[in-house]
Order: sequence, then C-alpha cells, then structure tokens
Amino acid sequence: MSKTVVKGSFESSLKRFKNSVAKSGTHSEFKKRQFFSKPGVLRREAMKNAIINSRKNNKKNKYYD
Repeated sequence: MSKTVVKGSFESSLKRFKNSVAKSGTHSEFKKRQFFSKPGVLRREAMKNAIINSRKNNKKNKYYD
C-alpha cells in the first residue's frame, strides 16, 4: 500500500492524518471498545470524572468571581 504525497512532505501529511484521526475520535473509540465494561462500572467512572471536572472548574472560576 503505497501513497504519493502531493502537498508537502511526508511528515506534514502524517501530521494531517493524525489530526484527522484525532478529530474523528477513531483511536479513542477503539481504546474504549477494546474491553467490555459493565454498565455500573461505566456509570461510576462517569460520575468520578464529573466530580473531578467540576472541582477543576470551581477552582478556575474561584479567582474570577
């Protein structure tokens, strides 16, 4: 499988490809679906992440009030 690079060098093409994969969320979706997690575990992790994010936001907004 060989491709020819039309615009720029190979490095810039690789960077554009990585950015497009990151924007589409393919890699993160693959990592998420690699192992099965029970629904209860997913809920607990989501709640834990929500708490962490709210604490971060509260810490940031504390200085702006």
